[in-house]
Amino acid sequence: MGKVAALIPAAGHGKRMDSDVNKLLLPLESKPVLVHTLSVFQACSLIDEIVVVAAPEEINIIEREIVGPFGFSKVRRVAAGGRERQDSVRLGLDSISPDMEWVVVHDGARPLLLLPQLERIIRGAFGLGSVITAVPVKDTIKRVDSQKRVTATLPRHELWAVQTPQVFPRRLLEKAHTAAQTAGWVGTDDASLLELLGESVHVVMGSYENLKITTPEDMIMAQAILSKRSKAEMKMGFGYDVHRLAAGRDLILGGVKIHFMLGLEGHSDADVLVHAVMDALLGAAALGDIGRHFPDSDEKYKGASSLKLLAHVRTLIEGRGLKVGNIDATIVAQRPKLAPYMDLMAGNMAGVLDVEIGRVNVKATTTEGLGFTGSGEGISAYAVANLFSAG
Repeated sequence: MGKVAALIPAAGHGKRMDSDVNKLLLPLESKPVLVHTLSVFQACSLIDEIVVVAAPEEINIIEREIVGPFGFSKVRRVAAGGRERQDSVRLGLDSISPDMEWVVVHDGARPLLLLPQLERIIRGAFGLGSVITAVPVKDTIKRVDSQKRVTATLPRHELWAVQTPQVFPRRLLEKAHTAAQTAGWVGTDDASLLELLGESVHVVMGSYENLKITTPEDMIMAQAILSKRSKAEMKMGFGYDVHRLAAGRDLILGGVKIHFMLGLEGHSDADVLVHAVMDALLGAAALGDIGRHFPDSDEKYKGASSLKLLAHVRTLIEGRGLKVGNIDATIVAQRPKLAPYMDLMAGNMAGVLDVEIGRVNVKATTTEGLGFTGSGEGISAYAVANLFSAG
């Protein structure tokens, strides 16, 4: 299949938005539009790296206010774009790692793409080659001359409105852009440049909700779609984890360092509470478990803060179009007494998940001396989470 890079043109201007600010930096449900777009690509396991192409004067803003704070670790570079979108894509291709074999081009101004849609088009490209998303047009389309006279009614069944993402073998996309630059071709999308070379391009069904933010009315529609998604369906997940107590380790629960003579063994910081919560969230989103995403065979997770891993889980569930409803968790430990730390634990997790603290509940109990927790051999935790789904 080969490695896949995402190329996100993000040098949009606010002319038709009636704004002096890049439309991708405008807030949509309290987050910049570009954050919604990048979250899906960050969460997609088929994407190996992301290159954002921005106006030169906005590179630092995007790095400082979007890439860093929102944990977009797959963003390899924010590159300088050109005057036109076609120029930006061509320049962005130069910033992609040499071992990337496929390129997904997606407008930064399309923040409503869902993870299953992205996965479907990438897998379609693996089988078909160059692939674009599009939807059948709903309106009758007429050709009109310069005098505003109708000259033809086009057959609607042949007409599709093209969207992004569009996926191409890298060598073909680079060849097409080089040819276009040499010949002075200007295309309305990247697929049109391949078409000029006589290359085949296939269509995968897109979504009418995958709109492009262009005018103030588009922001209103995008907000309505996000609101509809958040209320459409509730998904629930259950999580469980256990770790052995051992000397020479810090005891970390809910991101709080607990004063105790023993700590929990594990590849990361062994925060059994956060691990149970992560498993519950991943379960609700049908994204597997923590072992799948953070294997103990991977050295980069050795000693890692579980709160940072929780932040990545948040990115994954947001990429599915999901938001946290609430979390209820229980720690099972004979010792130490945990009541003084409960609010801190809940607050840490609520902060990482960007929800009100009232949506995260942490409890603790003992087993009255029974079992491995009762004997002091280890600590376990249970968690239940619900998410609001895009449906």
